[in-house]
Amino acid sequence: MNLVLFKRWNNAGGWILFLIAAYVFGSTIEPTTSYWDCPEFISCAEKLQIGHPPGAPFYMLVGNLFTQFADSPTHIALTVNLLNALLSAGCILFLFWSITRLVKPLIVPDKCQLLQISDVVLILGSGAVGALAYTFSDTFWFSAVEGEVYAFSSFLTAFVFWLILRWKMNPIRFTVIAGLS
Repeated sequence: MNLVLFKRWNNAGGWILFLIAAYVFGSTIEPTTSYWDCPEFISCAEKLQIGHPPGAPFYMLVGNLFTQFADSPTHIALTVNLLNALLSAGCILFLFWSITRLVKPLIVPDKCQLLQISDVVLILGSGAVGALAYTFSDTFWFSAVEGEVYAFSSFLTAFVFWLILRWKMNPIRFTVIAGLS
């Protein structure tokens, strides 16, 4: 299998895991609020107020965007919880891509242009196992279905880590694509 076909399989695998995680989290989100900080974050996002320190202003802005889609005030909590479900699914997407980026150099030599099918299965399988294990872990799932800032933090951490790996693998090409040259 050539590298172009591997990249397609890798991209498709990531998006399939995103859809699986989004479906699972979306099916199990809290329909209203739960205890602790969730009601505060949801009401602050809806009214664009400042929550307890540090306030999470970017989360409040994105949460307010999602509250605009609520058809009634009783569905505001549901839309913010849906935001967290989608952010957590995005975290799984970037986690899968990060794992496959880390595993591929361990299995395949750097200059190899053709991959064996067994290597592709091993690389994509390790990414899928790692991402699904994190998807169904108790702590991550719990923060994915309620209106808290942890899903946003996990998403941004996974995204930045993936960007770091992408830059590390090919820094010159990445800076040209990003327009930083």
